[in-house]
Amino acid sequence: MPNHFHWVVETPQSNLVAGMKWLLGTDTSRFNRRHKLFGHLFSGRYKSLIVDGSGSGYLKSVGDDVHLNPARAKLVVADAPLESFAWSSWPAYLLARSKRPAWLRVDRLLGAWGIPEDSPAGRQRLEQALEERRSAEEGEEFKPIRRGWCLGEEKFREELLTQMSERMGAQTTMTVGWIAERLAMGTRGYLNHLLYRRRKLDGE
Repeated sequence: MPNHFHWVVETPQSNLVAGMKWLLGTDTSRFNRRHKLFGHLFSGRYKSLIVDGSGSGYLKSVGDDVHLNPARAKLVVADAPLESFAWSSWPAYLLARSKRPAWLRVDRLLGAWGIPEDSPAGRQRLEQALEERRSAEEGEEFKPIRRGWCLGEEKFREELLTQMSERMGAQTTMTVGWIAERLAMGTRGYLNHLLYRRRKLDGE
C-alpha cells in the first residue's frame, strides 16, 4: 500500500500499544535520518482488530485479506503473481524455513488452509490456493475485518467483554471513552452498556 500497511501480529502479552509505539517511533526516526527529514511519518492512530486465532477460520480470513490487498489495490498487475509485490511478507511465506525471517510464522496459515506440512509441496499448495482465491474473490468475507473491534464467534466476543469488565479500574487506568475510541467499539455509552450487560450475565 502506498500510504499505509497491514500487519497480522500475535502478542503473548497485552502490550500491543507499547509495541506499536516503539515500532512506529523507531521507523519514523530511521526514515527521517536516512532521508534528512523531520516530523511525523504516520498520521493518526493505527486501527487494531482482535482476532479469534483458535482455528475457527478467522485468522485465515485476516491473513488472506492482508496478502490479497496489493492485488485489490491494483499494485500487482492481473497476470503477475502475488509474490511479485516486493512490499509484502507473502514472498517469504513461499521460501524454505531456513531462508525466512525468524519472526515469520507460516505454520498458522498453512494449518488454517488444511496444509499439514511446511514443505515445498505444502508451500506450493498454499500459493496455488491463494492465487485461486484471488481470481474468484468477491470480498464479502472481508467486510467484517474493516469494521468493528473484534473478529470471531459470539462466544469469543463475550469472553473479551468479560475480561474487559474484570480489568476496568483494577488493571487499567484508561477510561471507557478512551477504550471505546481506540478499539472502534462505538460510543462510551455503548461500551458501558456492553460491559454492564456482561457483568449482569456473569452475576446470574
